[in-house]
Amino acid sequence: MRYLITFSYDGSKFKGYQKQPRLKTVQSEIEHALKTMNNDTAVDIHASGRTDAGVHALNQKAHFDLDIDITPEKLCRALNSLISDYIYIKNAEIVPDDFHARFNVKAKEYVYKINMGEYNPIEKDYILQYNKRLDLVEMERALKYLEGTHDFKSFSKADDEKEDFVRTIVQTNLIRSNIDVNKFTISFLGTGFLRYQVRNMVGVLIEVGEGKRKSEDIFEILDAKDRRKAGITANPEGLYLKDVFY
Repeated sequence: MRYLITFSYDGSKFKGYQKQPRLKTVQSEIEHALKTMNNDTAVDIHASGRTDAGVHALNQKAHFDLDIDITPEKLCRALNSLISDYIYIKNAEIVPDDFHARFNVKAKEYVYKINMGEYNPIEKDYILQYNKRLDLVEMERALKYLEGTHDFKSFSKADDEKEDFVRTIVQTNLIRSNIDVNKFTISFLGTGFLRYQVRNMVGVLIEVGEGKRKSEDIFEILDAKDRRKAGITANPEGLYLKDVFY
């Protein structure tokens, strides 16, 4: 039977989502628990996509097949009793045998959190501690220029050899905190994202906020199709996979 799970995790406690030899990853933690549940038979899970070390997830999705017959509710309870306290299975459901957590994705939403105020050691793994003022008006203007369908090669991983770098960003927002004026969140809703794309876009937005670039420079960077034109990659700790849509 094929199951789809929705789960969250604290990325600061893992070496990324994808399993790697001798490293603690989210995928390896869940697969180890599922093997225990599945009569000691290995289970491969397939997520909507991977996240890098330090990146968090609020609603990651993954599917897998089990030999045992178990209700979604019992599956959640059993998994949560076996996995790390830094991962939480929020929901499980039975899906058709041809469903695929990655290939059936219609859209994803990422958010990136930034603190312009005083350095906060308690939040350092969860909000980028920029700790200086940024021009949010100019950043928001630049952010809107990223919306639409573009070739995002300039914002991809430097050595990415993909043939197609075209992606569509449906909506973006810069949301100021109602509680702390020094904190804000940048959100990206898109049909798909390249590796490091969100962090690279945030890196350019920070440079715009610093006054090192103009918001209109976004057009030149996109047209260049050259990673070297986009500048810094923002740190992973501020990034969250917020949701996945099917």
